[in-house]
Amino acid sequence: MDKPLILTRDPQLLDHLHQLSAAAGATPNVHTDPRGALAAWATSHLVLVGVDLLGELQALAPNRRPGVYLVSMEHLPDRAFREAVGVGIDGVAELPRSDSWLMELLADVGEFRSKGVSIGVVAGSGGAGASTFACALAVQAATRTDAALLDIDPYGPGIDMISGFDQLDGLRWEGLGQTTGRLSARVLRESLPRKGRLGVLSWADPRRGLVPFAVREAMSASVRGHDITVLDLPRTPDPVVDEVAARCTHLVVVVRTDVAGISAAGRLLERILPAGPASVLVRGGAADLTAIERVLDVPVIAAMPDQRGLNEAIDLGLGPIHSRRSVLARAAKVTLRHFGLEPARGRAA
Repeated sequence: MDKPLILTRDPQLLDHLHQLSAAAGATPNVHTDPRGALAAWATSHLVLVGVDLLGELQALAPNRRPGVYLVSMEHLPDRAFREAVGVGIDGVAELPRSDSWLMELLADVGEFRSKGVSIGVVAGSGGAGASTFACALAVQAATRTDAALLDIDPYGPGIDMISGFDQLDGLRWEGLGQTTGRLSARVLRESLPRKGRLGVLSWADPRRGLVPFAVREAMSASVRGHDITVLDLPRTPDPVVDEVAARCTHLVVVVRTDVAGISAAGRLLERILPAGPASVLVRGGAADLTAIERVLDVPVIAAMPDQRGLNEAIDLGLGPIHSRRSVLARAAKVTLRHFGLEPARGRAA
């Protein structure tokens, strides 16, 4: 478990931060000397800097990093804000007024996944089955670890319906539409419709569309609160979607093997490759993977034949994976293994 780093010599402030940490279930790493805390500065998920040590910390000029907050038991003077800019402070908490907000930050620390991975899945062309594969990928990931599935396509087929979550109660995108502050990883995970270790964030009414701040906060909270987050991305150009793609650890493009499908995938890859490296999953059993890899100039993970009885299984609410040996289950395992997220063959299943 990651420990929040607290820098202060103020006994009143330290006592208050200890109380908040205990209430949030976090055990802080306390330093009264900024120089002695430099090693922990780089590795701690959350850093709370008392206003009493802000000047000393600024003089040390530590490397800038996210997750640093200035805390005080009194109203902060203008001078403190100027010094905070020099250190790269992300936010300010004047206590006790900001107790609830700071407790959410501290509660997230105990659930932070330092290696949380996000995988974006997008169709190279219409009818490629990317949403179905995204669901299968998340379901397979959840057999081994905490996973989340985020529907970033309000006008897609609906991942809650494909995955069999549509009848479950829980948070939908509409509930995040008015989000204005930081979203807690714990709150998101506990609010999502869940089956086992998988939580799904989908749409009840897609007419509102994507709210950029809510999308950013949901993705960030999901990655902090789950080991693997799968995102079903639309292929249509959109600044919000392009930003989400750029923040993904991995991108998977599902490509049909006909000429039109490969051509459309090539145009899509030209748009999304600046966001980061992508890999291709080929939809179709009889395909020359080497030729497709050469044409698209990206790694091909595998070929995925059509799965018999898939539509019937989804209609019955069984989800895309009804057998560990099904086509989608195998393709999901190979994809996770491709990214180093699934044990190699021969190890215990």
